[in-house]
Amino acid sequence: MSEFSTPSDETRQQALASLTRQLVQNGHPEQYAQQMAVAAIFQADLELRNAQLSHLLSWLKENYPDVHSQGLDLVEKTREEFEQRVKEG
Repeated sequence: MSEFSTPSDETRQQALASLTRQLVQNGHPEQYAQQMAVAAIFQADLELRNAQLSHLLSWLKENYPDVHSQGLDLVEKTREEFEQRVKEG
């Protein structure tokens, strides 16, 4: 079983440099432009992961309904565990 694929570090670095340049060209100070670019790339990564998970759950529902409910339970359990770790610090 393979993990979700993610952009390579090189791809991320290229995206960061390109987006930072674009933000600087739009008049943002360089130190803020880089932070804005990092935030935008991080948000895009989150949206990609969300889309991957949604697509997988939809596929399970259509092709393996008996496994789909177990998948939903696992997703919920993962959310609960994450929230607990955040609360505990």
